[in-house]
Amino acid sequence: MPRVFGLLLLSCVLPGHCLAGELRGKVLYAGAAPARQTVPVTIDQYLCGNEKLADDLQVSVNREIRNAVVWLENPPPGAAAPARNEKVELDQKGCSFVPRVVIVPAGGTVDFLNSDRLLHNIHATPKLNVSFSRTQPMGRTIPVTFAKPEIVRIECDLHSWMTAWVVVAAHPFYAVTGADGGFAFDNLPPGQYKLQIWHERLGTVPASVTVGEQQPAQLTVEMKAR
Repeated sequence: MPRVFGLLLLSCVLPGHCLAGELRGKVLYAGAAPARQTVPVTIDQYLCGNEKLADDLQVSVNREIRNAVVWLENPPPGAAAPARNEKVELDQKGCSFVPRVVIVPAGGTVDFLNSDRLLHNIHATPKLNVSFSRTQPMGRTIPVTFAKPEIVRIECDLHSWMTAWVVVAAHPFYAVTGADGGFAFDNLPPGQYKLQIWHERLGTVPASVTVGEQQPAQLTVEMKAR
């Protein structure tokens, strides 16, 4: 795993005039934004094309990292458990998994879809959850329930470039960064919080932040692989 370094920045403007119980953050790439790579398409080129943009590291011109997962290691005491009947959709569209990363609560279900006019396969070998390998024609929905918290890699055995991630959450305070690298947590009681920031290419960075009674915290994390 690449070595990763984190840089934290906490700030609040006009103390005493900020809203309480909020955390706003960004995940940035340290250094110049890397050029996005391409991956060769080795099968079903009539639909998938000859190559595709790699989705494993997406960084904007402003160095904002997409698809980083952020969670609290010490969620607020008494935080509500996630609903076990919550469902999340993960589609196979354009010979890619869409979205690349999804979050589902422990005990929740992911509905795997196939919007492509060809056969796909969903395959995972998690450590804590049940392994599965299912072929999936167009239009068929395959529900999979994930019982225990962990990060699960999903692959398509028929199309080697296709990868997705299911993050099985232990509590509600998990987030995936968008194209702007941003994430947010609301309704946080004042206190000291420890966070983990994970990215499939850049590893994991720990962070900490203090949420005050009246001041929202701003957190910036920089990730760099060596």
